[in-house]
Amino acid sequence: MDIVVLAGGLSPERDVSLSSGCKIANALISRGHRVLLADLYMGLPHARGFGDAYNKFKKDSYEFKVPEREPDLAAIKKDRAGALGTHSEVDAGCSGGLYNNAQLIGDGIVAACASADITFNALHGDIGENGRLQALFDIYGIKYTGSGYEGCHLAMDKPLAKELMRVNGVRTPEYEIITAGSGFDPLAGKQLGYPCVIKPCGCGSSVGVSIVNNRSELDSALKYAFIYEKRIMAEHKIEGREFSVGVLGDEALPPIEIIPQTGFYDYVNKYQPGAALEVCPPVGLAPELEKVMRATALKVHGTLGLSGYSRLDLILDGEGEINCLEINTLPGMTPTSLLPQEAAAAGIPYNELCERIIRLAL
Repeated sequence: MDIVVLAGGLSPERDVSLSSGCKIANALISRGHRVLLADLYMGLPHARGFGDAYNKFKKDSYEFKVPEREPDLAAIKKDRAGALGTHSEVDAGCSGGLYNNAQLIGDGIVAACASADITFNALHGDIGENGRLQALFDIYGIKYTGSGYEGCHLAMDKPLAKELMRVNGVRTPEYEIITAGSGFDPLAGKQLGYPCVIKPCGCGSSVGVSIVNNRSELDSALKYAFIYEKRIMAEHKIEGREFSVGVLGDEALPPIEIIPQTGFYDYVNKYQPGAALEVCPPVGLAPELEKVMRATALKVHGTLGLSGYSRLDLILDGEGEINCLEINTLPGMTPTSLLPQEAAAAGIPYNELCERIIRLAL
């Protein structure tokens, strides 16, 4: 097949996406497909259609390692503007920015995707995961992997997803939405208390996330989260064991336990090799609890109308209760990502996982 692997974009998760995209592209090349890795934001300049772009830009293999720090989006915008001889005023927020979608899609991308057999969506965050790109592809009749625009939109909005979980009987931590200038006190309102988690409502990869243990830490956490979005969330922090459960098609994969070596499962601990211990299958997890975790992942996947694959993050507290945090519609596929490790534990090697995701989309 002719396959575009779409990665990059103008998102705080850009580097993670490029790492996922490279690994996916290499896997599909090894399966005998004609594969082109394309950066959604940088585009395929002067290429018209998949064949032309493939001849101009294809590589035999791809490689990208995630740096320890999030990307400098202002510098990336400047690079593209310089390459195109234009000036861009794109808002690089996670999901709440007011911008023209066309500014976020590079030259030649739509034409290449439209003339390929399928687009493997390896984007993380922003336009690639909040439903906007999926809606555009639906208009153009472009086939793509993962969920449709409705499910992506519901899952990407953390408070909305939590409400849908809650009304469908899925336990999720208490939270409060905060907007700039609205003020927030964890000890008032819903009595979230300390510690609490401050996070943007529409980001992933722990971008903009802080654990706040006392009042003195609150202001800096709010300031950090507001860098990425004008609407953020304070969530009661559940103490316990952290797990993730992937869904592939109509099957839940084995849970994986996440044990950061220091701190919490932040951007560095997620993508730097050796920064977190990831155990699959988990040690000492009762079979009945594993069964409930898998069933919960399938329930949330279905509740939000997702398709193809997803990954649910949850905490098992000291009372043995499962607390769902959020669900990812485009889980990471990097060398340190969780879904491929879960698939491997289920007997599905990485190359086969990529092929299955495509077959599910087709």
